[in-house]
Amino acid sequence: MSTFDWNPNRYNLITILGPTAGGKTSVATHLAYAIGGEVISGDSRQLYRGMDLGTGKDLHDYVVDGKQIPHHLIDIANAGYKFNVYEYQTHFLNAYSDIVSRGVTPILCGGSGLYIEAAIRGYRLIEVPENPELRAELATKSHEELEQMLASMKKLHNHTDTDTRKRLVRAIEIELHYANAPAKDYEYPELNNIIFGVRFPRLQQRQRITDRLRQRLTEGMIDEVKQLLESGVKPDDLMYYGLEYKWLTQYILGDITHEEMFNGLNTAIHQFAKRQMTWFRRMERNGLTIHWIDGNFTMDEKLEFVFHTLKNYKE
Repeated sequence: MSTFDWNPNRYNLITILGPTAGGKTSVATHLAYAIGGEVISGDSRQLYRGMDLGTGKDLHDYVVDGKQIPHHLIDIANAGYKFNVYEYQTHFLNAYSDIVSRGVTPILCGGSGLYIEAAIRGYRLIEVPENPELRAELATKSHEELEQMLASMKKLHNHTDTDTRKRLVRAIEIELHYANAPAKDYEYPELNNIIFGVRFPRLQQRQRITDRLRQRLTEGMIDEVKQLLESGVKPDDLMYYGLEYKWLTQYILGDITHEEMFNGLNTAIHQFAKRQMTWFRRMERNGLTIHWIDGNFTMDEKLEFVFHTLKNYKE
């Protein structure tokens, strides 16, 4: 295990991001072990209890050399609840403030570009309540009409907004509310943040995604979704979370075969990883520097890259 003479005064936040199945959680936890840091999840679905295999929580990665690595924003809401970016940002700020108040360095780790940017850029967000009148009006429109309506309001970077009708309605509700209500003023802490990314070559990344899907299915991902349904979470609410929960719910309900589920889900995860990288490249174009780590490095090599960059990088 590499060690590092860490000066917490230079950076008050370290971010580690990357596409799914890239190994970023392991890098974050090993780094936290080396510098005495704590991890804040930057994943939009790991917030939910009971959604472990389907969200790739990799909880075993939070134990390094027998030590439990402190982590935040994992398992803080019940499955079926619909977290939004405003709520995530609020929880991030609470976790961040708690960690730095104890003289410890937070390490933000995840693959949800929108949530990560909301945290590190300090977007001024406002809470958006449900609008029953609007929802009644939107109920008369087709999925295609709703998608066209949302596309007229914003560029659809995040395609999960259009995965289900519920997501579309909520996204429209948020956009209309933002258009008619000013964001509330508040002071965001000054983040002296440095960003690392973990990635593999494209073809290798694709194989890792497929292999990881097979592994999670073997480990009981189907049973996990069955248990969520049996606990009372409605199928539509599970499918709201997209990807694994959308395809596995359809399979469990008998709407599709196992082969259709596997092939469709595998393709969907590949497409999701591609969108993640598109988001990260846009972050770079918009002025954020991401120091990319070769996923094929050993863990010691990855940490040495991080330590060298922390020591020598000049903004």
